Amino acid sequence: MERRWTHFDYAESAGVATVTFGPSDGLNERSFEVFRDVRDLADGLRERADEVRVLVIRGEGAGFCSRGDVELILEGLADAHPRDVYDLAQVTGACVRSLRRMPQPAIAAVNGVAAGPGAVLALACDLRLLAERASFHFLFTRIGAAGGDTGICWLLPRVVGSGRAAEMLMLGDRIDSESALEAGIANRVVPDGDLDAAAADLAARLVVSDPALLARTKEMLNMSMGDDEWAGLSARPSEFEDYQAGFLGRQRPS
Repeated sequence: MERRWTHFDYAESAGVATVTFGPSDGLNERSFEVFRDVRDLADGLRERADEVRVLVIRGEGAGFCSRGDVELILEGLADAHPRDVYDLAQVTGACVRSLRRMPQPAIAAVNGVAAGPGAVLALACDLRLLAERASFHFLFTRIGAAGGDTGICWLLPRVVGSGRAAEMLMLGDRIDSESALEAGIANRVVPDGDLDAAAADLAARLVVSDPALLARTKEMLNMSMGDDEWAGLSARPSEFEDYQAGFLGRQRPS
């Protein structure tokens, strides 16, 4: 692909496209650009299904697509302007739509913490490989936002069931790799040092499959899950201000 991506490393080899996120400082302006770029990349790959057969998304350092410090992510989201939180939710939802609509299988190789929008990005992929140290954190209600405002309420119940999804989204507890495997979030958990090799092996197996059949399978899976208003937003910007004010114990300005 001719475009040079500035917010993540991108490589193509033998029909496999790989996105690698480097460490970052949690929620900041870069977060918006990262998800916009992933959205644009997925949209572009839709037209290149014969050249690029599989997309792998991976992270470096302690986190999947942001720094592996959950408290920093919580603090960043809590201190952000409500409009920024709302806009990030919109961008994340658009990214989910693009990943689900691209014909290629997407693999998330989760190396560490996948929290907030990063957890949504991993759920939007078709297959998830987790390192033993990996964990998921659905932090939305802990930072004054509704759990459905990034598309996660469409994604998560279809992976783990509505009861488990309610518990995960309402409580926001840490989900370790073993629990993620048991719940169905992870397809496989591997030792930390084996994650890249496991992702490469899985991608190689998919590359040799008929891309039209994989695309049709993905399309039918989306249809079976109710591909209608998914990845939509449930709140308005003003509601984010109410959520955030309650979370921070502050009165909303009149």
